[in-house]
Amino acid sequence: MEKVLIILYWAVGYWAVNKVLYENKVVIYSSYSALLIKKLSYALFLGWILIPIAILKSIFFK
Repeated sequence: MEKVLIILYWAVGYWAVNKVLYENKVVIYSSYSALLIKKLSYALFLGWILIPIAILKSIFFK
């Protein structure tokens, strides 16, 4: 059960990173894996703050 919650947290955190930090932006990287690792790292370490911000942003700014 813990693993499912960790994967769910990471997935929601990844969504939040895209919603808060990368929405309406053009991002150019030399490799997609570098961008993916950066986003997943943000999701893991900053998810606790980005998830509530993304939820509020999606509710109030449609």
